[in-house]
Amino acid sequence: MPTLQDVAQDLMKLDGALAFAFVDHTNGLMLASATSVPYDIELAAAVATEFVRAKLRAVEQMGRGGAVEDILVTLHDELHLTLVCDHPRLQGVFGYLALDRSRGNLALARRTLRSLGGTVEV
Repeated sequence: MPTLQDVAQDLMKLDGALAFAFVDHTNGLMLASATSVPYDIELAAAVATEFVRAKLRAVEQMGRGGAVEDILVTLHDELHLTLVCDHPRLQGVFGYLALDRSRGNLALARRTLRSLGGTVEV
């Protein structure tokens, strides 16, 4: 079974992948990361952690029910996809992927991230 770091490295093979991190939003700890270009993934992961926490709180306070699956931020030249893991072994963990907007495939990235839950060793 691959480790979180193995998976992070493999995700850099996605066309347009710039950076990826697994982060525990309960404590802000980055569990694994990889980049294909110079990228401040630690800063990006810290910002994403605050964003995930805020969104989870907002959904809870609004009483909307259901769980946050993913959060997409679209920039001029990048896509930032944050996927909240729903597998019991990855409780509190999210994956953060930065893609080059002109080369990345958002649908493929989403499908790839969603398929990871039961396949990684924590």
